[in-house]
Amino acid sequence: MNKKTPEQITKNMKAVKSKGSKIEVMLMKELWSRGLRYRKNVNSVYGKPDILFKSKKIAIFCDSEFWHGYNWEERKNDFKSNQEFWISKIERNIERDKEVNDRLKSEGWTVLRFWGNYIKRNLLECADKIEQEVRRNE
Repeated sequence: MNKKTPEQITKNMKAVKSKGSKIEVMLMKELWSRGLRYRKNVNSVYGKPDILFKSKKIAIFCDSEFWHGYNWEERKNDFKSNQEFWISKIERNIERDKEVNDRLKSEGWTVLRFWGNYIKRNLLECADKIEQEVRRNE
């Protein structure tokens, strides 16, 4: 396997989207096709949810496995370079996700989080869960 240069790694990391990712777009298109109207990446709501039903107080996050620490206890040993930086960064992301969940829930929000690969494999099931929650709050 070819080892990437620091410049290549930097270029790859800069290309990672913070909004409008493939998993978000997939889910948004499915929700839109069901007639569900939402807002995207709303700054005024703590945590800046990827998908938001503001009047129903439903916040949805589409979390990528890498950045949000899926299966973290096993995966954190996978880092071969700059371990201190990456482990610290991802553990802070995990902590921040918990803080966001706790704060939104304390403010009366329903918070739904989906892992990216789960969205890819179970798009309709994810959309069903969201739709059920939206309809429940009508």
